[in-house]
Amino acid sequence: MPSYWTLLSSLVLLGRLAGAAPVADILPPTDSFISSDPNPQLWNNDRTVDPVPLRGSRGAAVLGPQNVQLDLLNPDLLAPPTTDNGQVPNIKWPFSMSHNRLANGGWARQQNVYAMPTATEIAAVNMRLDSGVAREMHWHSAAEWAYMLAGDVRVSTITPEGQVWMADVTQGDLWYFPAGFPHSIQAKNNSVGGAEFLLIFDQGDFSEDATFLLTDWLAHTPKDVVAKNFGMQGNLTAFDHIPERELYIFPSAPMPEDIEEDKVIPNNTPYPFTFPLSRVNGTKTPGGSVKVVDSRTFNASKTISAVEVTVEVGGMRELHWHPTQPEWGYFIEGEARLTVFASQSHAQTYNFQPGDISYIPPSFGHYVENTGNTTLRFLEVFKSDVFQDISLNQWLALTPPELVKSHLGFDDSTMSRLTKTKQVVV
Repeated sequence: MPSYWTLLSSLVLLGRLAGAAPVADILPPTDSFISSDPNPQLWNNDRTVDPVPLRGSRGAAVLGPQNVQLDLLNPDLLAPPTTDNGQVPNIKWPFSMSHNRLANGGWARQQNVYAMPTATEIAAVNMRLDSGVAREMHWHSAAEWAYMLAGDVRVSTITPEGQVWMADVTQGDLWYFPAGFPHSIQAKNNSVGGAEFLLIFDQGDFSEDATFLLTDWLAHTPKDVVAKNFGMQGNLTAFDHIPERELYIFPSAPMPEDIEEDKVIPNNTPYPFTFPLSRVNGTKTPGGSVKVVDSRTFNASKTISAVEVTVEVGGMRELHWHPTQPEWGYFIEGEARLTVFASQSHAQTYNFQPGDISYIPPSFGHYVENTGNTTLRFLEVFKSDVFQDISLNQWLALTPPELVKSHLGFDDSTMSRLTKTKQVVV
């Protein structure tokens, strides 16, 4: 049987006789190429399968104890594609694994570096408020960016100059409060029975328990000082009902249905601290849609930018990376597969379900594939005032074709399919 090199030499000779470019000028300078195995996800959406760490001839059945439910949700950790290699810091955290703090009328659970050490720049809180329930008036040393998951809330804040912003926020909308700005959040009465939202903070070690709370402060200030502050030195009894301990989440006095009935100082901040993302039309792409929101559209949001991504069945968020900022991701609906490339041949594949968090360090290459049978929707959040990404497809299309061919061995047909504009979702 002719050797590989004999066949290759014959192809080179035939190609030159036909006037084609020499094969050696097209193929990468190597004697081995990537496997033809497509490496699909081995199971998904079928909770009746027996999750076994077998892929082709590799692996073996589990003989010892096995957490079957976790293995069903993480097929690419139990039976990874052969393209996975080396070691990548864990980039997945499910909110279901976070300790939940139950309160009178709601709850809150958080993710920070203590839960997910990789996530050094961003932390998050998932919070639920029943109808009429308030998150105690407070402020933070970190900025707060929020995405409404369900229901409606009324929020308010003041600036250091005494300017006021108050607004109602509904599902799919945002708010942003800079570090140190005091604010309030109260759930409105509605058919879903209150509200649930996602809070993002621009500090990886942020803790919800380290919030500056109104009642906590006054309970730890001498009462005569409190009275003097409000010009009521002779009336200490006026402050007898300050709670001894923080309220945190609690049922509050009902708010007027119409925000104008609150009779507060009219909104007079330089720009809004809320953003109606739910009313923004997404940019359509071949496989879904995207909504980019950063300081260019949401002027108040100086430290956080984000993209709401929708991927249709069979589609994917294209291969890409973010130059200087980590990507904090949150999966809202659908099921996804993500491989992260960390350079030096290190790569690992993960699976995500609603309520899961991903965290991808700066410049790590990745994609997000819809592996379910319903629409996939997720958030990409960045500690940056402006959203940036680099598309692999666009990079190759805007590079001299001969150079790309010499790297990857692409033929002219493949080169012609590269796109000079970002596809984002394909």
